Amino acid sequence: MDSVRLTSLGRDTRANRLIILLLSVGFVALLGAAVAAFWVQRQNDGDARMVAHTLAVEASLGSFASAKERMETARRGLLLTGDPLFNDLVAQSQRAARAQLGELDKLIADNPEQKARVKRLRALLDAYSGNYRQSVGLSGAARERMLADFTNDAAVANVRAARDVVSEMVSDELALLRAREANQKRTQGLFSAILIATGLLIVIVAAVTLWLVRRNLVELRESREELHSLNLGLEYLVDARTSELQRANNEIQRFAYIVSHDLRSPLVNVMGFTAELETARKAITDYLAKSDADGWKPPEKGTRLAIEEDLPEAIGFIRSSTQKMDRLINAILNLSRQGRRTLTPEALDLTSVVKGIVDSLQHRIDETGTKVDVAPLPTVVNDRVAVEQILSNLVENALKYLLPGRPGLISVSGGIDHGRAVVTVTDNGRGIDPRDHDRVFDLFRRSGVQDQPGEGIGLAHARALAYRLGGFIELQSALNEGSTFRLILPTEYASGNDDA
Repeated sequence: MDSVRLTSLGRDTRANRLIILLLSVGFVALLGAAVAAFWVQRQNDGDARMVAHTLAVEASLGSFASAKERMETARRGLLLTGDPLFNDLVAQSQRAARAQLGELDKLIADNPEQKARVKRLRALLDAYSGNYRQSVGLSGAARERMLADFTNDAAVANVRAARDVVSEMVSDELALLRAREANQKRTQGLFSAILIATGLLIVIVAAVTLWLVRRNLVELRESREELHSLNLGLEYLVDARTSELQRANNEIQRFAYIVSHDLRSPLVNVMGFTAELETARKAITDYLAKSDADGWKPPEKGTRLAIEEDLPEAIGFIRSSTQKMDRLINAILNLSRQGRRTLTPEALDLTSVVKGIVDSLQHRIDETGTKVDVAPLPTVVNDRVAVEQILSNLVENALKYLLPGRPGLISVSGGIDHGRAVVTVTDNGRGIDPRDHDRVFDLFRRSGVQDQPGEGIGLAHARALAYRLGGFIELQSALNEGSTFRLILPTEYASGNDDA
């Protein structure tokens, strides 16, 4: 199982970096929104001040125009009635007008055009004052002429000119007011857009961050479950390895017993038939001694039996016993050589390995009409020769022990279970009695009808190789129901497994 590196926030480092980046973006967005709010507030304050300034200018212009109109109204009242009270009103209105001009001077100090108009208004006010003094001093016919043509009087023209100047100034201020209001609206619109964009960005950042955090939490939960599963698998493997060691120890003891028993059996035969030879030799010796004493005579029945039957039988049994002993010793030596062979791990595609074995047995498969299915198998790093020997033995046994009268079916499948490679060889052959499940893995032991050639070392050799490769073999079978052999190997061979 591939290992994963857990970090403080999860096992996906890129996702963690993205979370930190998104949080940073959200913080920067909030900071940007705060800066934008401060800037917009400053702009609004400035715009508000300018609007207030424009309104103050308009109010001052209105006050000046009103004072000028009052001056003209009081002057006309004075000219028409001669009442000196109107003279006081003119003086008051003139003072108010000049005060407004002074206020306007301060308000429009930064506007050269308006400043020039204020200067003109002051000149018109001065001219009006001179005209007022002149018109008040008229008498007689001159006064009558002025009254007759009052609408064309110079003072009236002065008032009209002042009115036009005030109108121009008000128009300019209104234009400035509209521009400042438009600027204020643009600023407010920009601020709203910034707030909306910032809000959307924060919502997106929050959503993505929450999604990533949730995914990391899910991964952490999966990691904990995976760790729990690995712990259970580790306990299982420890128990399995302990059982394997116990089985290996038991196998060594059985091996010692089997070797001593199976090697002693032909020796006992040799010793027994050697005694038979000794008996036959004595009968022949006695016959020769008697023939020397009495002259040659036909051999007696016992002597003839010893010569014609006992000697050939004894020699034949001795020969077969010594040949069996020789085969057993050669098998033991072969196992010993295989155990001492240096393993060379390499990447093995078990699918290709099994297909190669099936190809090598294709002639026998065709003869028996057996169907062989090979499913995709995992890839391991292990010794090719040893793995091929194990799988060859399992596939050959499945093909060898088919049930007569039943079409043969052999299936090879596999996968990865708890980090270990599993190859399962299943057949529908004669099967193995459950009582013999352990026996078939013993050296020189076989189960069922002995109608197939062999010395009973194949499965013992296969299991020994599996142990050496760091794995083991399991068996499930019943008589006439077929057999299932499972080869379990590490996905990658470790040299320490030699000790298993």
